[in-house]
Amino acid sequence: MIITPGAMTLADWREIYEGASAELRADAWSAIDASAAAVARIVAKGAPVYGINTGFGKLASVRIADDELSILQRNIVLSHAAGTGAPSPVPIVRLMMALKLASFGMGASGVKRETVAMLEAMLAKGLTPVVPSQGSVGASGDLAPLSHMAAAMIGVGAIEVGGKTLPAAEALAEAGLTPLDLGPKEGLALLNGTQFSTANALTGLFRAETVFRSALITGALSTEAAKGSDAPFDARIHALRGHAGQREVGDTLRTLMAGSAIRASHAVDDPRVQDPYCLRCQPQVMGAVLDLLRQAGTTLAIEANGVSDNPLIFADTDEALSGGNFHAEPVAFAADMIAMALCEIGSISERRIAMLVDPALSGLPAFLTPRPGLNSGFMIPQVTAAALVSENKQRAYPASVDSIPTSANQEDHVSMAAHGARRLLEMADNVSAVIGIELLAACQGIDFHAPLKSSDALEAAHRHLRAEVPTLEDDRHFHPDMEAATALVRSSSLVAAVPANLPGLG
Repeated sequence: MIITPGAMTLADWREIYEGASAELRADAWSAIDASAAAVARIVAKGAPVYGINTGFGKLASVRIADDELSILQRNIVLSHAAGTGAPSPVPIVRLMMALKLASFGMGASGVKRETVAMLEAMLAKGLTPVVPSQGSVGASGDLAPLSHMAAAMIGVGAIEVGGKTLPAAEALAEAGLTPLDLGPKEGLALLNGTQFSTANALTGLFRAETVFRSALITGALSTEAAKGSDAPFDARIHALRGHAGQREVGDTLRTLMAGSAIRASHAVDDPRVQDPYCLRCQPQVMGAVLDLLRQAGTTLAIEANGVSDNPLIFADTDEALSGGNFHAEPVAFAADMIAMALCEIGSISERRIAMLVDPALSGLPAFLTPRPGLNSGFMIPQVTAAALVSENKQRAYPASVDSIPTSANQEDHVSMAAHGARRLLEMADNVSAVIGIELLAACQGIDFHAPLKSSDALEAAHRHLRAEVPTLEDDRHFHPDMEAATALVRSSSLVAAVPANLPGLG
């Protein structure tokens, strides 16, 4: 992936997250050189400028001598590398590094060509700094996580390469790289910014899109299993309300069910007047989810293309302007939106599972087993889904409404974007398991309607599951079935198996 600073798409970032290599576009280097030259001229003038020849945060009034500027930048990296918790996943750290590379490519950070080239080389050679996942409050940037990245670049800390974790200096040496000697402004530029929060939020967004699409398929399968109506998916209903996501989801569900013999079997004289909301209101709920994910995606795309360190260097006037672009409030809001969306995808899915196992609502055998009583069937998988949904409800409390003063009240309002974004991975895992359980339950329900067939699209989904998990005739060890179905959801394999154009981020 060639990084074009300021012009990357969500799809571009997703490719990098999924393993694509990344390097800066060739014409970005001139802006980087101009920015570094501006810093050199600012230093030569001798006037105090924050982050270049002063202390940091509450210590900004302390002037630093010219012969100590390199020590100052090294010290800020070492002192701020104070994260804790489990190491962040390698794909997220790589995405964070690529985001920082793109930010430097805008030519407003004052870092030398050699520093940017080191970041690019580490990505190219598969050198991933070990970055503890906890310790950022989302302002003044993701200081602790980014400091661990910067520490690895100067040969301190640890680097993961080829599945092994090595001391940073050793890993750099084996790759033929020399640890950086940081110049004025460079340490601060490396550790200041929102790239850790943004990388986690983007990852949560990508995962949310996958489970959203899978849930459209399982929702249609559940509607078929319960012999629900497709009338609520009529385009005329959704046109009258006007929300784009609602219209698209309604169209998708109607398309997924088109040509179903199961649907045709009860199209006339069905005694049920209305289906429960978990079936009937899928366009309204999942459409709102789609709109919310797209809105979050717009925010994160802007953030990923921006510059969020401080101070910012304007080479045309040799100015270093101190502001607050490091404050990750936009990312925090986006992460909260994604959390709500994940919560609702799982919530309505669990209600469909509960409907399917209840014979009074579904018209199917109790707990979807041919011989209830002797067998418990899907009784406890529904309980598991309920547990996961409740767990996500607790995690969905907005992180952005919290704040705690730090740095002796210099940083007196913070965004909490980092953990707001970091929770999204576990929430997405929970939803994937819920959707996996619904996939099992819905296909089991459809099996009771044999020899009637569903639509071509839904039959493809059914075959895809049955290639991994057979129909449940009598009780068996259920966990492997759930793991197999969840893997189909998490990997996007289910989505790929269905011949349909499912809506997503764009």
